[in-house]
Amino acid sequence: MRFGDRIIHGIERALVALLCRVDDADISKVPAGGPLLIVTNHINFLEIPVVHTRLLPRRVFALAKAEAWDNRVLGWLFDRWGAIPVRRGESDLGAMRKCLEVLEDGAILVIAPEGTRSRDGRLQHGHAGVVALALRSGAPILPLVFYGGEKLGENLRRLRRTPFHIVVGEPFRLDGGGGRVTQERRQEMAADVMQRLAGLLPIEYHGEYAVAEAAPGDD
Repeated sequence: MRFGDRIIHGIERALVALLCRVDDADISKVPAGGPLLIVTNHINFLEIPVVHTRLLPRRVFALAKAEAWDNRVLGWLFDRWGAIPVRRGESDLGAMRKCLEVLEDGAILVIAPEGTRSRDGRLQHGHAGVVALALRSGAPILPLVFYGGEKLGENLRRLRRTPFHIVVGEPFRLDGGGGRVTQERRQEMAADVMQRLAGLLPIEYHGEYAVAEAAPGDD
């Protein structure tokens, strides 16, 4: 790692520590080597520096909306964070190729299937792009979730640090069965991935993936 990057990462970590109390013990579950698709929920900008600095020295890349590079400062920061620009709402083959190259090179790729920030922490609809990446690369998926960061603005107004929690699940692989995987099947697999994220979160964050509890007396 270049000296300049070390300084930037140190500043990032110090700023995060100033704003948050980060519960990051679960980060030790992230494998030390090999290609890995980390699948996360997406609340706000905060999780980017938090997770990036805690996964070092592993090489980490992530998908980010291409519009972010319209802002010079944001574009510079995203380059430092190893972000890969993706054009949302269309099939971005260039971004797909870059993601596959990252995984083939044994690095970590972080992707949020929701595609946009929830702001309140509740899970939104997950898109199937992660399924295509997992099937084509053969890389294992590691579910990782955040919660607490949605209260950052409120806590800043009260001059309080924000409790920020990271929970890491168990790695797994997707199996396409060796044949053509239909769009319907890809979406079913994406829903399964999102259910795994929901299983790591407190129930109030399950959002679209909440499972109704059985009423008393039901079989």
